[in-house]
Amino acid sequence: MRAFFTGLIGLVVTTSSAVAQQAAPAKMYASSADVAALIAKAKADRKENQANFIQQILQLAPYNANLEYRAAVGPAAVHEKEAEMFYVIDGSGTLVTGGKLVGETRTNAENLSGTAIEGGSSRPVAKGDFFIVPENTPHWFGTINGTLVLMSLHVPRTSAAH
Repeated sequence: MRAFFTGLIGLVVTTSSAVAQQAAPAKMYASSADVAALIAKAKADRKENQANFIQQILQLAPYNANLEYRAAVGPAAVHEKEAEMFYVIDGSGTLVTGGKLVGETRTNAENLSGTAIEGGSSRPVAKGDFFIVPENTPHWFGTINGTLVLMSLHVPRTSAAH
């Protein structure tokens, strides 16, 4: 009987350890120095032809706040099941929302990509600006003035939330 309980406890500990290793640890705080280090890393590690270099700032499943370092115009996107909130950390550019994706392709089960947007609304964005793009809305940074550094947060939405 003692061997049975010892074995059971060992199984529970092993299983708990395996589950804990599979789940990403929560990262719920980042200092301004941490963000500055991410920006420096993006400048150093971004490939010349890479429009957007993305790194995680914070994580608490199912949410990830990412640093997006954009040094060139990249593809337009539609997230079918997630809204996306942005904060401009540094730089400026032009955000285009709405309209229709040009050269639309499916990137995965819940996202579309395109080379540009036709018929959308343009607005300048700059350091300190906040904005949110609802799910199923084409969006694109059609102009980047030097670099555009963003915090982005994908917010899962359900059909009941519409």
